[in-house]
Amino acid sequence: MTTPLPQQRTKDRVILLRRGLRLEYATLGWNVVGLGVLAAAAIQAGSPALAGFGLDSLIEIFASIVVVWQLKGSHKEREAPAMRLIGIAFAVLGAYLLIQVAVVFATGVRPATSVPGIAWTALTFVVMLALAWGKIRTGHRMGNPVLSAEGKVTLVDAYLAGAVLAGLALNALFGWWWADPLAGAVIIYYAAREAGHAFKHTA
Repeated sequence: MTTPLPQQRTKDRVILLRRGLRLEYATLGWNVVGLGVLAAAAIQAGSPALAGFGLDSLIEIFASIVVVWQLKGSHKEREAPAMRLIGIAFAVLGAYLLIQVAVVFATGVRPATSVPGIAWTALTFVVMLALAWGKIRTGHRMGNPVLSAEGKVTLVDAYLAGAVLAGLALNALFGWWWADPLAGAVIIYYAAREAGHAFKHTA
């Protein structure tokens, strides 16, 4: 097997770096658009699941910005403070959703059906799976654990979209209103876990 020349290795690394940045920019663009869609759908339907998923998108935007900085080789000294901020953001997300879900169950408010929410979460599930696969594969080829790790976060984002989609669909099809806040409870667990991982990274 022929060993790649240093010039070829450098060229391959540049190509992989550009690919990684494109994947992060695509993630950023999708989540920015998603913020508006999810905010409107959450308000219209009174859905804890959609509200929580919208806040999660905001956190994902920040996480992607951190990875872009890291890939560009700048602001390395900001990695620990940034991870700390991500941890705080996830903790706030979990606390907000916990209160919102408790209020929904205590007051008996019934989330309405959200067709835009169903459509967006279904699309997000597919798009995030594709982006996660690309990030993990590119990160492994680059030998960049940060990109690979963020790809796994994107994969979890796809699973969250699937959980929210299931809650919205069950509410729409069978009138199981409790499935919506239950999907929000899944995000609470995820937020608490990710907050712990982020804080551990800064220890």
